[in-house]
Amino acid sequence: MKRASILAVLFVVALPLIASAHKVWIRPSQTVLSGNDPWVTFDAAVSNDLFFFNHFPLRLDNLVITAPDGSQVEAENQATGKYRSVFDLQLAQQGTYRVSVINDGLFASWEADGERKRWRGSVDAFASEVPANATNLKVTQNFSRVETYVTNGQPNDAALKPSGKGIELISLSHPNDQYAGEEARFRVLVEGKPAEGLEFEIIRGGIRYRNAQEETLVTTDANGEFAVTWKEPGMYWLETSSSDEKTTVAEASSRRLSYVGTLEVLPQ
Repeated sequence: MKRASILAVLFVVALPLIASAHKVWIRPSQTVLSGNDPWVTFDAAVSNDLFFFNHFPLRLDNLVITAPDGSQVEAENQATGKYRSVFDLQLAQQGTYRVSVINDGLFASWEADGERKRWRGSVDAFASEVPANATNLKVTQNFSRVETYVTNGQPNDAALKPSGKGIELISLSHPNDQYAGEEARFRVLVEGKPAEGLEFEIIRGGIRYRNAQEETLVTTDANGEFAVTWKEPGMYWLETSSSDEKTTVAEASSRRLSYVGTLEVLPQ
């Protein structure tokens, strides 16, 4: 494997750890469009300020775009620079697109020659890159989802159907139908089931130009739902994470899940 590819794998697997210190996001140039085959440009980054690219690019190795008919489509003009990745999407279909970077990997640590060794990588690479007889081996499975939505013309929900993997956010109205001054309700799923007690941090972009993040904290109820009233229009960042022992990889003893979404709230 080439060095660049190795670095890309290590970075995307480490995203849940990075997210605790910096903000990971995908930001579309606009979310609601109409017309014949309009285009949207996306920025993707890990940054100190929302939505300014000033730390590290978000790798696009595991970019998944679901079209309004439920099929998978490809981004165009992908590029990764010093601080951000960019790509274009032509909205050839009418309806809603779901744009996600989904990473599923492992973190391992063990002892060798009196030192603690650490490794991050894919599930497939684990067997060949981590010693089978490693002493005091600890393995954590990491599953992260970073996503946003864009709609051409009339919204639909074929691309919004849950996959049953990791943490997923289900808008009980529509993710591209959010307006300032209105209450929005969401249902949160973990492995396809409503998750109670997950705390979400919600922040409006532009924190670079104000003295505080002005974050809103909400917690899912017994139905896995929470509500938020959008105070102002703008791009909003929603983030949560959880840890448990319900791994889907035999070698892992624990699992960390994380979710990040970007929604645009429009003026009335």
